[in-house]
Amino acid sequence: MSVGTGRGPGSWPESFPSPSLAMNSRHVAHPYWPRNLQLSGYVPNDRPVWQILTVFFSGSGALLAVTWLLSGQRRRERGTLVPALDPWRRLAVCWFAMCAFVHTVIEGWFSVYNQDIVRDQAFLSQLWKEYSKGDSRYVLADNFIVCMETVTAWVWGPLSLWAVGAFLRQRPERFLLQLVISLGQLYGDVLYFLTEYRDGFQHGELGHPLYFWLYFVFLNALWIIVPSALLLDAWRQLVLVQSLADAAAGPQAQRRQHEHLQ
Repeated sequence: MSVGTGRGPGSWPESFPSPSLAMNSRHVAHPYWPRNLQLSGYVPNDRPVWQILTVFFSGSGALLAVTWLLSGQRRRERGTLVPALDPWRRLAVCWFAMCAFVHTVIEGWFSVYNQDIVRDQAFLSQLWKEYSKGDSRYVLADNFIVCMETVTAWVWGPLSLWAVGAFLRQRPERFLLQLVISLGQLYGDVLYFLTEYRDGFQHGELGHPLYFWLYFVFLNALWIIVPSALLLDAWRQLVLVQSLADAAAGPQAQRRQHEHLQ
């Protein structure tokens, strides 16, 4: 039985669109790659790009400035005066403060609302839709991305906040936290790049100055370069402390061994 345009047993009711028209009506234009990507319910951002980027970078800059000022102050902890951190250590504290914000707030939002971002108009959803122009796996709620970002948000985020407090108060666990966080960040980011490489960089416009080089390459390369440096720094600090502990325990161990032989 054929479907016609007139009335009768073989006609499609005029009050309903044909199946082909109904299907085409769901194909909303979007800026993501690959270009034949189908996003059900996609709603374009109603905020301009400059506004989204300005809010993000200005907020990040304000957080870094406040952390830098706090880390340069001397403070008293349990009756002991804690000296101000040196400039390099202050930069590390600023990094962990930034990580706590990005991981917990921004990536935490994605972890919770990844299924709704494509149609949601909250600011953080629009931020993710803008970033997805460089990596559409985010608007697709790709399984690897969701799992990786969930671990990042709820493990590395709180630990980064803990690290900030540990360094400001000169807590003994500070370099262990630095080691664990940096190793986890480095591992996740290496997998992030490698999975997209194996997919042939199909989820973004390869070579685009903003979407590929800034969003995809530069912003994520930060979590390769900085954690690598902090990982080596934590390794050096922990090895030094262990060497000093071994050296201090050496004479005591020899004395105990001598007493045992007597």
